[in-house]
Amino acid sequence: MPLVKAGFVVLDCAEPEKLAEFYKELLEGEQTRATANQVEVRGADGTRLAFRRDMNATPPSWPRPENSLQAHLDFVVDDLDEAERRIVSLGGRPVEAKDAAGPYEERGFSDPAGHSFTMRRTPGTAPKQG
Repeated sequence: MPLVKAGFVVLDCAEPEKLAEFYKELLEGEQTRATANQVEVRGADGTRLAFRRDMNATPPSWPRPENSLQAHLDFVVDDLDEAERRIVSLGGRPVEAKDAAGPYEERGFSDPAGHSFTMRRTPGTAPKQG
């Protein structure tokens, strides 16, 4: 029997209920637990995230070059355009408009609280040419 039974990525934010709703809808998942200071969600694929209330939380400044990226989330999708439309409809925003370097197509976004995340085309598709 494993010692650690579950793991979460926890994002600090001022309004965990609102941020949990954004990710619950984006990941087509469900809310699994809520307390006065933390909300947990599980995506349809099993991704587990939690959102902890911190009234002093400030969003990361990435991609501004004067501050390094400390952490971000990566998600894999089949259709980047469809994912971007969904993110924007839920209150997220694109933060990188140019094509990313590397073998896979990906786009950067921020959630409504300013946390950065990346949508990357499903592995197994042909690498970008050029």
